[in-house]
Amino acid sequence: MKRPVEEIPVEIKEEKKTEKTEKKGKEVEAILNIYTSFNNTLAHVTDMSGRTIAKVTGGMVTKHGRLKANPTIAIFIAKRLAEILNEQGIKSLYIRIRVKTGNPALGPGAHAIVKSLTRDGFKILNILDTTRFPRGGPKKKGGRRGRRP
Repeated sequence: MKRPVEEIPVEIKEEKKTEKTEKKGKEVEAILNIYTSFNNTLAHVTDMSGRTIAKVTGGMVTKHGRLKANPTIAIFIAKRLAEILNEQGIKSLYIRIRVKTGNPALGPGAHAIVKSLTRDGFKILNILDTTRFPRGGPKKKGGRRGRRP
């Protein structure tokens, strides 16, 4: 006759997820495109493949047209972006700042957005100036001897 098999008690251990193991997940990165002119400020966040995550402009934050390029309004733009990015789990940003072609300086809102986002705890990996510049362009008006009065 066969001998009866003894049953060995098996303890099943459940893995408890701690906060550290959940946070160790890969940090999600995004690209923040900032376009500043002296009339408006636009902030457009995309993922690394170029799909839009969020887009906030000065006109979405204020009803006064003259204030759209104000640094104070840029801080409100950054706060709205921070809320959306925190929901998505994005903590790292590549920043691309663009100005109107031919302008010598940045608009007033660019620095305010970057500063506000760093205060909110976002890690800024890179800041790049992607301003376009003219390379010759069409022939100027006036002919060979120039424009005469």
